[in-house]
Amino acid sequence: MQPKDNIVHLPVYQPGKPIEDVKRELGLSDVVKLASNENPFGSSELAKAAAIRELEQVHLYPDGASVELTAVLADKLGVKPEQLIFGTGSSDIILMLARAFFAPGDETVMADETFSQYKHNAEIENARIVEVPLKDGKHDLPAMLAQITDKTKIVWVCNPNNPTGTIVNEEELTAFLDKVPAHVLVVLDEAYCEFVEQADFPDGVRLLEKYRNLVVLRTFSKIYGLSSLRIGYGVGHPDVIRYINQVREPFNTTRMAQAAAKASLSDEDFIAHCRKENRAGIDYMTGEFDRLGLRYFPAYGNFIMVDVERPSPEVFDALLRKGIIVRSRWTHYPSHIRVSVGTREQNEKFIEALKQVLREAAVRG
Repeated sequence: MQPKDNIVHLPVYQPGKPIEDVKRELGLSDVVKLASNENPFGSSELAKAAAIRELEQVHLYPDGASVELTAVLADKLGVKPEQLIFGTGSSDIILMLARAFFAPGDETVMADETFSQYKHNAEIENARIVEVPLKDGKHDLPAMLAQITDKTKIVWVCNPNNPTGTIVNEEELTAFLDKVPAHVLVVLDEAYCEFVEQADFPDGVRLLEKYRNLVVLRTFSKIYGLSSLRIGYGVGHPDVIRYINQVREPFNTTRMAQAAAKASLSDEDFIAHCRKENRAGIDYMTGEFDRLGLRYFPAYGNFIMVDVERPSPEVFDALLRKGIIVRSRWTHYPSHIRVSVGTREQNEKFIEALKQVLREAAVRG
């Protein structure tokens, strides 16, 4: 049996290493995972209760159109229900976008260090990938605009960008969108937008009123803390959403996920608490990086990308042996690690472990 030629070389997505695996492999009892940008404060109690109630109906298929969740979210965002589509995380919407719009030979433009699933799904559909280098860890929108051709179908903008954590502001983004040809779809991935406190950070959903060729991606995995339930969504013009829906798998989100997401939207106190604690975590860790003389990108999500000034796989392995899981192995940033913001206790354990790793490395020379 032979698969499609273009997928043979594709890497399998590698998530953050599970806590249980690290405990078993290294014989550790205390492990802190700061690798997958999960919410260390869990999820809303309202969401948990809603999901548990749905277990009574686990034998029934979920609502394939997510009607109740759609209505609540449409009202919250100020959009029409036909502008929304749900998936098993926003990564599922990325897959559907690639499936719906790419034919072999089409082109797609993205940053050269961004969320890997844009490139992965484009390659599966045999699209030609055009990667534009980040500028100081940030999307270079003028350079990306210059790469658009008649064959370009989608341009991907991750804001805040994963893994660097940088943002483009509203003036930069609208200047870009004003010049993008109408035949090109711009996908604005706002998975971490709820953490951003900058006044000039753009609200992609508001921009939909002006830009018909814009699709905004968001998720319940990050600040809402529903990662394991796998639910995210896309917002766009009804015609564009209709095309995406035509390739959506049936019943692609669960009853529990829909109920938990719906309940999460009503718990503003939980979101405010998470945002406040996340900012405190960023301030603490960047302050410690400053004391260590380590450079880092401005952090606007719930993670920080820091230059540890030595090969990142070595630092990753050394931290792992001390019970701290981070992310490393970035193509264009070989000496950087990405660390998620945890609880105060988790952040302190990470910083102490990092100090030990860097001291030990210095002694070895």
